[in-house]
Amino acid sequence: MKIVIIGGVAGGATAAARIRRLDEYAEITVFERSGYVSYANCGLPYYIGDVITDPEKLTLQTPENFFKRFRINMKIHHEVISIHPDRKTVTVKNLENDEIFEENYDKLILSPGAKPTQPKLQGVGIDKLFTLRTVEDTFRIKEYINKNHPKSAVLAGGGFIGLELAENLRELGMEVTIVQRPKQLMNPFDSDMASMIHSEMRKHGIKLVLGYTVEGFKEKDNGVEILLKDNPSLHADMVVLAIGVTPDTALAKEAGLELGIKGSIIVNDRMETSVPDIYAAGDAVQVKHYVTGDDALISLAGPANKQGRIIADNICGGDSRYLGSQGSSVIKVFDMTAATTGINETNAKRAGLHVDTVILSPMSHVGYYPGGKVMTMKVIFEKETYRLLGAQIIGYEGVDKRIDVLATAIHAGLKATQLKDLDLAYAPPYSSAKDPVNMAGFMIDNIAAGTLKQWHLEDVDTIPEDKSVVLLDVRTVAEFSRGHIDGFKNIPVDELRERINEIEKGKPVYLICQSGLRSYIASRILEGNGYETYNFSGGFRFYDAVVNDRALIERAHACGMDY
Repeated sequence: MKIVIIGGVAGGATAAARIRRLDEYAEITVFERSGYVSYANCGLPYYIGDVITDPEKLTLQTPENFFKRFRINMKIHHEVISIHPDRKTVTVKNLENDEIFEENYDKLILSPGAKPTQPKLQGVGIDKLFTLRTVEDTFRIKEYINKNHPKSAVLAGGGFIGLELAENLRELGMEVTIVQRPKQLMNPFDSDMASMIHSEMRKHGIKLVLGYTVEGFKEKDNGVEILLKDNPSLHADMVVLAIGVTPDTALAKEAGLELGIKGSIIVNDRMETSVPDIYAAGDAVQVKHYVTGDDALISLAGPANKQGRIIADNICGGDSRYLGSQGSSVIKVFDMTAATTGINETNAKRAGLHVDTVILSPMSHVGYYPGGKVMTMKVIFEKETYRLLGAQIIGYEGVDKRIDVLATAIHAGLKATQLKDLDLAYAPPYSSAKDPVNMAGFMIDNIAAGTLKQWHLEDVDTIPEDKSVVLLDVRTVAEFSRGHIDGFKNIPVDELRERINEIEKGKPVYLICQSGLRSYIASRILEGNGYETYNFSGGFRFYDAVVNDRALIERAHACGMDY
């Protein structure tokens, strides 16, 4: 059996190695147009920032190593320029000598990945404007920095690559600005959680120009002028386009394969395309979202590796199935870690789901053991059924551990209330006897039992101002004096029983504290005395972070980018 694979990296290289492990006699050839067939594309920004200093560390496998261990023919600098399904051949161009030849196959695997989105804007293509996808792109950026010592950079786009590159360029001492049309970074997060990412970026000197449309680029004053719609232009020594990726599927389209979202390749759960004996994997394929079942594009390394393995199994006579992509991801944001899995609240509501959330701010480990740090967790679940839909966590330590537990719970089909039952490892340096994941489960179980009723950030502007409700802040007097929501009365929780007669009966009581814990205790005291109570989800710390971030963005617009 002869297998031809177009593209290496995650999907293609994984499929090739797995096929060899299952079939010692298969003839396997991989055509890769770049000079690197298996490399750590997630590590590219860290090479630019000198976190990774040895360029060879970016290369996971060389063609020579692949052949020595697996007897796989890795043809770098070879670009497949057309596919001929009718005669089961591909036309290949050797980029080193321009030779063109045909190669036949029994099975064909497409792993072309995705390319940086390049809008049709004035100035795209000037030599101080870069994209970051391949090792060659990385070396090009690094060489420019080393040779020209730029003092400023503008990044168009605030996704994974944009944030990682912003951090690394900032660590090199550059002035860095992120500009994009959406008013929040990192779309997998809800805007309330993204506000904490914004704060961390600003804290480290990253300028955020959010809600502005880039219209083009011009070379000016030995740098680049970034033209913004209806606003003053920006200027920088270099620009990196990081506004997203587009499936690289021109070959598939020309070959007549069925295409989906943004021209992605449609595959079934065996990773088979619409054309017999042609498979596809990675960022170029359309998948089903594991939580919603909707068609989706999810460009992550984990799914690509799994898909490559599934293809290999099926080519070699197995019956492996891809269950869908859940979107689990994690990113370092300077000193912070931000992670997400499943779907966020925004997308859940767009999908027509009836959802609720809990927001909590537990410590990474027990408070009496030194070094514990607060994380903020948001867990999304379906009302009535309590189906677990997604989670987002932002903090400093233990974030990756908790998001993986929640991702596993979603995959296993656990209800959100069952998070309280998980038996998770505990020792003072690592966690608490009530792990943050358990705590989320306790809160959701209280909601299910009617023990806890909540109010949320979006309810702030709808709370009646006609004295028909009681607004109560149960933090200390000192905390209240440092900042509070207008209209709230302050009675510290530890004084509540003695001062309960100050709270008018017969009116709903809306409670808030710093993190939600003391206000929950207050709600139980009041409920036990005949009051109807609603506890603010997230606490004042969360409220203040979100409101301040939104105020900064709006002020920037009002003042013409006063970021």
